[in-house]
Amino acid sequence: MATRLEDRFAACAAEGRPALVTYVMAGDPDLATSEAILADLPKSGADVIELGMPFSDPMADGPVIQLAGQRALKAGQTLARTLAMVARFRQVDARTPIVLMGYYNPIYVYGVGRFIDDALAAGVDGLIVVDLPPEEDAELCLPALEAGLNFIRLATPTTDDRRLPAVLANTSGFVYYVSMTGITGGAIKNNAAVGTAVKRIKAHTALPVVVGFGIKTGDDVASMGREADGVAVGTALCNAIGNSLADGHATENTLPAARRLVISLAEGTRRART
Repeated sequence: MATRLEDRFAACAAEGRPALVTYVMAGDPDLATSEAILADLPKSGADVIELGMPFSDPMADGPVIQLAGQRALKAGQTLARTLAMVARFRQVDARTPIVLMGYYNPIYVYGVGRFIDDALAAGVDGLIVVDLPPEEDAELCLPALEAGLNFIRLATPTTDDRRLPAVLANTSGFVYYVSMTGITGGAIKNNAAVGTAVKRIKAHTALPVVVGFGIKTGDDVASMGREADGVAVGTALCNAIGNSLADGHATENTLPAARRLVISLAEGTRRART
């Protein structure tokens, strides 16, 4: 039986376009607004949702996503509340894949076995845990895979052909290619190099390859989506949400601001291969 991720990437490929993968921080700027944004993402054109698990020390995230996490934590977001968000989303949307993205510390504190059980029960499809390398697969990756959760690994410009097999060994769902060295929110300096890297990874795996980091506009999506199976946008979406706030609180423009950006990004996927 195919997974939600397999079905979604196959459907996008059949349409001749890359998948749009959108990242938002769970609980940003508050639980109710975050749930409204989450529910609206598929309606606006998101194919896959990455839901950030807020953490106090996010080493791979740039300032925009760091601020989103701080707002969420200040509003009382916890890992349990994030899982509950997914469960409520699943009551109305049984098809859109949701991948939880974050760091190992909150999962370790929650309890690995309990987390895997609760994530599956909530309707989570996969995990991206950026601070667990392949050498630590026994911590979370292997138990998650055995239970039926996809475990998505990141490859970077510094992942050479010697390292790539280790990165891909226990990866499932898709491969996330980080388009640059450094933190989220930077700018891609060489689109052609990203395309070459995607081709190199695809020569080693049948999994879809999603490009993320530095993608901000529909034009960026169209450019990156020529070679990639999916394009991930996070900082730009968190920035749109952040810029809509007043004194850190949601306004009547918060949901529309997120919606407008996602619609424009989704339009970019339809131009990627024309």
